[in-house]
Formats: sequence, structure tokens, C-alpha cells
Amino acid sequence: MVNISGSPMNRLRGKFTSCKITRREDLTDDLFKIWLKPLEPFSFKPGQYCTIGVDGLERPYSIVSSPDEEEIELFIEVVPPPEGNLTPILHELDIGTELSLRPRAKGIFLFQPRFKNHVMVGTVTGTVPYVSMLRKFLSDPSWNNPEEFDRTEHKFFVLEGASYRDEFGYDDELTYLADNHSFINFLPSISRPKEERNSGWVGAVGRINSLVQDFVKTKGLIPSETCIYACGHPQMIEDVNKRFSGTEFEFLEERFWKEDE
Repeated sequence: MVNISGSPMNRLRGKFTSCKITRREDLTDDLFKIWLKPLEPFSFKPGQYCTIGVDGLERPYSIVSSPDEEEIELFIEVVPPPEGNLTPILHELDIGTELSLRPRAKGIFLFQPRFKNHVMVGTVTGTVPYVSMLRKFLSDPSWNNPEEFDRTEHKFFVLEGASYRDEFGYDDELTYLADNHSFINFLPSISRPKEERNSGWVGAVGRINSLVQDFVKTKGLIPSETCIYACGHPQMIEDVNKRFSGTEFEFLEERFWKEDE
């Protein structure tokens, strides 16, 4: 672990504030969580992202935590150079390190309250906005109440795909929510079931995008009442979009990166 010396805002332009790392958790060699304490009030909507930086190098990261929580929780995948620049640095930082933080959260990948059914498809860190939405929905009965129907009619279907079982960052939380709330469903699936790293897996297998159509059909979801969200790997998003193209299902996407970047 390393500690950055000097100010993390040395080369920044425009408005910014700062935050400190208060906690971290490593899941695998390239997946980790960090918790940040903003030094000034910071507000956001579930599904939005914050922009943090080190020594002038900044990147946006979708927020796991609910807006009601005191700290900003992030779930990050390390992307090695040359494609990745900031994540390898963040992965090595000590608790107590100060980072730059842009004062405004951004993003339009938001909860759509006019729909009763919410099919939330994600890959690994792509489940982050869904966890934020669920935490807020469960903790705040006044949040995003629809005019057309009672909020108790909302149903959530979280479908998460990963290559390996240890890449599910929030499977314990999502499994608990699904076990204790009849309106929440959670379907995790691994795409490499025969590899030793997935030994003992008894859940669904296959790429999550290949399971969505049958899942929606089995649940009998009505297009006019259903929004399909897709977040994470661009190829997954493109495939889900293609599968529902020409239907009346609402489709909302959030890409964490693009193939040509």
C-alpha cells in the first residue's frame, strides 16, 4: 500500500472538494471496495457517479451507497495500463489518503418510478447502481412514489453475470434482500462453470445477457409496465438491447467503458 504525498488537487481546474479513504476491502486481485468520507456535503441520486482523482488524474465511478449514507461506497475493478490509469493507483492507496472529489454527482442512469417492474441486468461492478437504488427504496418510503400506482407494486429483478463466483461483490446483500422481500428477485450466473475457481457453484450458468429474455418471459412481465436496465460490459449491453429491440419494453443503459477507449 502507498500513501500519496502532497495535495491531490495540484493539477485540477474548475470546482472541486476532497474526500478521505476511511475503509477498504479486497475481493480479488483486481476487484476492491473503498469507502470515502467527503470533507464537504455531497449529494447524489441513486444511479449517479462521482468523479474522484489523484494528482490531477480523475475518473468517474458509480456509487454503491444510498444518498442517506454518510460515506461514499465504491466497487472498483482494476484496469491495468495502458487502458487503465487511475484504478491501479487507487488500488494501492492507504486508509486516510485524501482524494479530489468533484462537488457534483452526474449521470442519468436513474430509477424509473413510472414502471412497476424493474429488470436490472449487470456484470460485476455493473450491479453498483442497482444496489444504491434498492438501498434507497427500502430505507425511504417517500422516495420516488409513482402517481399511477402504489409503491408496493414495484418489483425488482436483479440479474448479475460474472466469469467467476468471487466477482459477485454484493451477492450476500442481494441474496438477503431477495430472501426477505417478496418483491425482490436476484439471479446470479457464472459463465465459466467448469473452471476450478467456480468449484461448488450450484446456481445459474451462462452469460447473463443470454438468460434475460427467458427470465422476462417466465415472469410474465408486461412491456408497458417494465423497464429493462443494463449496466456494465458494453457487449452485454449491446446484446440485451438487441434482444429487446423492436419490442415495447423500455430500455435504459449505462456503459462503464467503450471498446475504442
